[in-house]
Amino acid sequence: MKIGSSLKKKLTTALKLVLTGLALFLVFRKIDTDQLWQITKTIHWIWLAPAILTFALSKLFTAFRLNLYFKNINLNIPEKLNVKLYLIGMFYNLFLPGGIGGDGYKVYLLNKHYRTPVKPLVQASLLDRLGGLIAIVFLLLVLILPADLPLPYGSSVPWNLLIGIATLLVFPIFWLIQKLMFKSFLPSFWKANGWSMAGQVTQLVCAWFILKSLGVTENFLAYQLVFLLSSIVAVLPLTIGGVGARELVFVYAHTYAGIEETTAVAFSLIFFLITAAVSLVGSMVTVNFDKNS
Repeated sequence: MKIGSSLKKKLTTALKLVLTGLALFLVFRKIDTDQLWQITKTIHWIWLAPAILTFALSKLFTAFRLNLYFKNINLNIPEKLNVKLYLIGMFYNLFLPGGIGGDGYKVYLLNKHYRTPVKPLVQASLLDRLGGLIAIVFLLLVLILPADLPLPYGSSVPWNLLIGIATLLVFPIFWLIQKLMFKSFLPSFWKANGWSMAGQVTQLVCAWFILKSLGVTENFLAYQLVFLLSSIVAVLPLTIGGVGARELVFVYAHTYAGIEETTAVAFSLIFFLITAAVSLVGSMVTVNFDKNS
């Protein structure tokens, strides 16, 4: 059984590596690499400092969200320990995708040291991911609303009205999903979603700083929209840390969004490097459960 599980993990890692390589091949085949190199030489580095800080802040907010879910299952751990575990999880998710994974490692540690059952821990981790996705979808719809979209084919109802209705339904539908599948976590529904929104809005601010570092002076809304869309795609466990998948979205969406293709890819790569830099902190974090560090 263990051999089969180990083989499955190796095959999953191999598949992710292949898909990551394929995605990056498609990206660099379509863009002007010389132009990309020129862009990297004109980066305004001063803007990257607040970009890193706001990204780290966004992860702090989402760590607070996860600890709310832990409290719902009577797992009370100090916030400092929770943040450390979150950083370790980020490192495992990005750099060790073929192994137990960051979420799985946190479940293992908390089950071992606090004797919390595995099932509610897995549910908390799953809901944490889902909560982040819901925040992205909500903000994506909100940012699309001002756009002057054409009528759907064969319909007299404008897109804006349909998107407005969808926006209003996002959280009621999520509440219903939680009631049916994650009932234990309902007491923290609004507060947890507040942290989700804070985390995602802060990432949009991070994206704005990255765009400033690249000298972008227009179409900020279009870049932000594609960034949110790419974030949804990057959540899917298809490539290593979302690398390649996010860039592909920028490459294929640039025509429709009216953004500059190579700049968009440069933006995506910088965002990944910031993610990697913050995640690397998790490799240096140590936890001591006896002292609740």
